[in-house]
Amino acid sequence: MTIARHTIVSALRRRGQHTRADWVERELPEEVDTTRHTGLLATLRLDPADLGDSTAR
Repeated sequence: MTIARHTIVSALRRRGQHTRADWVERELPEEVDTTRHTGLLATLRLDPADLGDSTAR
């Protein structure tokens, strides 16, 4: 499954984590593979199932 980078950035900004959001914008691809980036998503405390703008692939 992939998640659009902007969805992750938006979730971080809503939580006030602007520095992390800026990093994600710089470092991650436009479509984030949830399998490949499982550890990063866990570190950011983001559950792919909770991100509404995800697209299954």
